[in-house]
Parts: sequence; structure tokens; C-alpha cells
Amino acid sequence: MSPAESAGTNTLGLATSPYLRQHADNPVHWRQWTPQALADAAARDVPILLSIGYAACHWCHVMAHESFEDDEVAAVMNAGFVCIKVDREERPDLDAVYMNATVALTGQGGWPMTCFLTPDGRPFFCGTYYPKEGFLQLLSAVSATWRDRRGEVEEASDRIADELRKMVSALPGGGPDVAPALCDHAVASVLGDQDTMRGGFGGAPKFPPSALLEALLRSYERTGSDAALEAVVRTGNAMARGGIYDQLAGGFARYSVDNAWVVPHFEKMLYDNALLLRVYAHWARRTADPLARRVAAQTAAFLVGELTDSDMFVSSLDADTEGREGATYVWTPEQLTEVLGADDGRWAAELFAVTRTGTFEHGSSVLQLPADPDDPQRAERVRAALLAARRTRAQPGRDDKVVTSWNGLAITALAEASVALDDPELAQAARRCASALLDTHVVDGRLRRASLGGVVGDSPGILEDYATPATGLLALYQLTAEERWLSAATELLDTALRHFADPQRPGRWFDTADDAEQLVLRPGDPLDGATPSGASSVTEALLTAAHLVEGERAERYLRAAADSLAEHSVLLERAPRSGGHWLAVAESAVRGPLQIAVACDPARSALLADARRLAPGGAIVVGGEQDSSALLAGRDRVGGADAAYVCRGRLCDIPVTSAAELAAALGVSER
Repeated sequence: MSPAESAGTNTLGLATSPYLRQHADNPVHWRQWTPQALADAAARDVPILLSIGYAACHWCHVMAHESFEDDEVAAVMNAGFVCIKVDREERPDLDAVYMNATVALTGQGGWPMTCFLTPDGRPFFCGTYYPKEGFLQLLSAVSATWRDRRGEVEEASDRIADELRKMVSALPGGGPDVAPALCDHAVASVLGDQDTMRGGFGGAPKFPPSALLEALLRSYERTGSDAALEAVVRTGNAMARGGIYDQLAGGFARYSVDNAWVVPHFEKMLYDNALLLRVYAHWARRTADPLARRVAAQTAAFLVGELTDSDMFVSSLDADTEGREGATYVWTPEQLTEVLGADDGRWAAELFAVTRTGTFEHGSSVLQLPADPDDPQRAERVRAALLAARRTRAQPGRDDKVVTSWNGLAITALAEASVALDDPELAQAARRCASALLDTHVVDGRLRRASLGGVVGDSPGILEDYATPATGLLALYQLTAEERWLSAATELLDTALRHFADPQRPGRWFDTADDAEQLVLRPGDPLDGATPSGASSVTEALLTAAHLVEGERAERYLRAAADSLAEHSVLLERAPRSGGHWLAVAESAVRGPLQIAVACDPARSALLADARRLAPGGAIVVGGEQDSSALLAGRDRVGGADAAYVCRGRLCDIPVTSAAELAAALGVSER
């Protein structure tokens, strides 16, 4: 069989990605990204048409319906191109490379991403969504250019590839010392960009600023700055009361299309909800705010109830229901009355800001909660009835792909929320996820990026896939004192240092391993986006682990974390909104980081519970008998009473034996 003939079928039915499987019945002869697919393009002497998207993407579905399911378009694609479909969540390395190219060529990016490549993977034309007629014209133009002006294509692809490499090498490094003054500067800059009327930062569309909120909470705990806490409270309240938050079932949508958090883009992502759970749990633990506590509990319940599959967590719920965005979630006054009756229907319409004109399409409204109900019991009865009715509607699709790094975020969030909410079941959910993730995704000592239905995929893990689970495992170790979590975390960090650290530039990280597939360039983006960057995430894990292990390994981790912070401090100086997680890590670093070791029986110690409750974000808390861990070496109870040892870096206070003394040592209020 010739290469051309072997390429003449759609092979996506074999994929482990639900997004790719959504396209398995397209008349397009889609391939996965493999060396064979690139070789087939070279053998046929045709360009590659690369389409990148993800399962919950609304416009990805639109382009699929308009073009990829259309026989006319498919015939043109199949005749002139090797067509490759990529799930950006499964191959973030490919997404990063070609998104950089798309932004460089067009000035903007997004999904679906549409790129035309030479057979060796060099891009020469890139864009995003195209309607059918425009797409057909583009296909014709690209084919003609490839056939008649090949020299120009080669020249353009060489130039673009060179520019992409220069972009990576030109990323600034170094900067001021990571010290309180730098953190204060970054916080002041971030606060200067906030929307003081509606919360958040900047204008529409508004994305949940998870990392920035966590950083501001840590800044508040260090400095006592009312402005930092007010920004968290303002944004946290606005999101929790807006349409971006599911007022019936809990959980946050991807972003708000307006600047007041009213109308969301309805997809619900695991990573957003894990990151926001961590923020709301931290806020609740620090201030006992009832809204923060409620939202944390509901978001945790959403994760465990709606996004769990075989103990691990799946990727997302779709934005669309049967081709209509948001159809599952919106209401009219008449629909409320139909479910609740006239009196409760009118009351619910006022409670949830459902109007005759509507806040969404066709007179429907997204549910909001502008104010707490005057009758909580009635509100709970109404909420339960509406949720039950909503469950009878068609439901959005679910992307059951399990992504390693996002599960790491979930493990951390659930472990921390179990403390904030005093809910041991959340810690058990984190433990189950961690066990399943290690059992399924570690293959021959290395992590894989994703699995589906318990079957792990071929895509290797990237830096964030090692970093966020390491932080989650360290959180579990602090909660449980089980050595297996610390051992697994350090194995991940040792692998990250060995395969992802830049040997030529201490403190720099690549997102792909040194033995991974060689792409047009080796990506390494330190900026924090919708999720923390791999570089900032591994720095957080290294900083924590350095104080939980001993000897040479501790020194190596501490040096790597310090180098990483020093190399990226320029982000906090010049662009702190793009370094939200870096700021959170820096806030912890300038405090030492703070360590609290409680000599006790961890199963029964009230002082250990107090330490976990009072500890600032990013602090390290362990409990156990003398010499049971690195932080408890040589440390015992005092006069028979449980004793807490508080250290900042390598400077330690005298031990304390009461919650009041501990609060005073930490500089926090004992509530």
C-alpha cells in the first residue's frame, strides 16, 4: 500500500482523546500527529493542514459542522493536504509552538487554530476559525501557492521558524532580588489594574484571575494590606454572584463575555475549578467568610460529583448542548413558574435576576445571585427543584480525558479545601486521585500526559505534568504523613530537574523533555496563563520539597527554586499580571518559606489542627512524633504537651504549645 493510500482514511476512531473521536466520522481523512503522518506528507509532496482545538470549544464545533462534516470541503482537504487533528489539551507542546506562529502572523490567536505546514512541520500560513466559503478559498490559494510558488513557501517557512526560535531565546531573564519590596511592587501594579466597580482585572472578556487572587491572599497575610484583601473579596463576590458561577450546581464557567460576570462562555474546565477551589478555600480559612465557604464547598462537590471518573478527574463539560451554547443552563420567567408555581416562580425570578427581556439569547437569562436570599430555606428548596428540573434537560457533553497536570491541581485544591472546610472526605478524594494517577499515568518511570477510560495515551508528560502533581503529593504528605506521597513527589521532581531544566541557563525550564519529539522549536513559556506555567509550578513544588527532605537533595531543590525565582523575577518587575503564580510562589519564598512542625500524635492533636487552620497560604505544615520527618528531627513535645516549631527559612522561634501562642508567632488572628 502506498503512503497516499494509507493516508486515505480517517483514523481518529483509534484516538484516546474524546475531541479527536468527535471527528472520527468526518469525511476528512484526519490523522493524528505522528512521524508517519509527516512522512506521508513528504511522500505525497503536499502540505500539512493542522487543525488544533479542544472538546469544550464552541467555535471548534461550529467549524466542524460547517466545513469538516461537509463532503465538498473534505474532498478538497483530502486531495491537497495531509490533514492532522490535534487536541490542544493532549498535546500542549504542539499547541504552544503553532499558537506562537499564529499570533506572530496574525496578531491574535484562538481555537480552532488552522495552520498550514511544510512536511517537516514548519508553518507558512496560520489562522483560526474560517467559515465554509472563506475556508474553501483559502484551501485553493494555499494549494496554488504550494504548487506554483514553492520557493516563496520555503522562504516564508524558514523565516517564520527562525523568528519563533528567536522569540524563545529572547525571553528576558534575571531581574531584581526576590524580596518583599519586589512583591510589594508587583502587588501595587496588579491592584492598579483592577476593576474597582465589578471586580477582576481589565475589561471584557473577563477570565477568573485565580493565580492573582491566591497571590493577593498571600500578600495580605504577609503585610496585612487591606487593599489586597479587598481586591480578593470584591472579585470573589462578583464571580460567585454572577452568571459565571453555576448558582444551582456549583462550579465556574470558563470566562464571562461581559465585564460584569453576567454571561459566561458556558464550558466548565477542571483546571479553572481546581484553581478557584484553592482560592475560595484559602479565603474561607483566612476570614471565615460564609460566601467563600459556601462556594468552596459547592465547587468541591461539583468536582467530586460531576467531573470524577474512576477516582481521577475528567477535563471539562462542553459549552454547547445539542449545538446550542448554554441551552442547559438558562431560564425564562415562564420556565421558572412552570417548575415552581406562580409564587415561588416570581420569587425565584427576583432572586436569580431572571427578567422578561433576558440577559442571554431569545429572552432567556443566566442565573445570578445579586444578594443573599431573605429566606434561606425557601431558596434551598427552590434551588433543589430547579436543579432537578434542569437535570431532565439535554446535558452538555463531557470530555472524559484525564489530564495529568490538571489532576495535580485538583489534588492540591481538595487537600487544602479539606482543611478549610474540615471535610476529611475531600482529603480522601485527593488520595484516591493521587493513587490512580500514579498507577495509570506513570509508564516506565515517566509520566504520560493523558488517559481515557483507564487507557493511557502515548503523549509524554510535559513540565507541568510533573510539577502540579508534585505539589499535590506534597500537600497530601503534609496532611497524612504517609511517606509514599513524599517519595513519589521527589521522584517527579528529580525527573523534572534531569529532563526539563535548561543546562545552559540555571533557573530556566523547557516545557518538553530533552528526549521528547523534536519540534520546530523546543517550547518553554514561563508566563502564567489560564493555568500556572510549568516553570512557576515546578518552582513551587521545589520550594516546598526542599524543606521536607534532607541532605544533598534538599540543597539541590532549594538551589533550583532560588535560581528559578531569580531568573523569572523580571516578570514581577515588568508584567506581574502575567506572573500571578510566580507572585504567589515569591510571596511564600520571602517568608522563608514559613514552616510549622508540630510534635504530636497527628491523629489526635488539636494543636496540629490549629496550625493547619492558622497557617498562611504556601506555608509548610507537618505533624508527628519526634524524628518522624525532616522538620521534626530532634523536636519533641514540651513538658508532655504538643509543641509547634515555627521556622522562617532556617531561622526558628522557640516552640509554642497553644493556639494563642501559635497565632501570635504567625502574626495572624486566632479565631
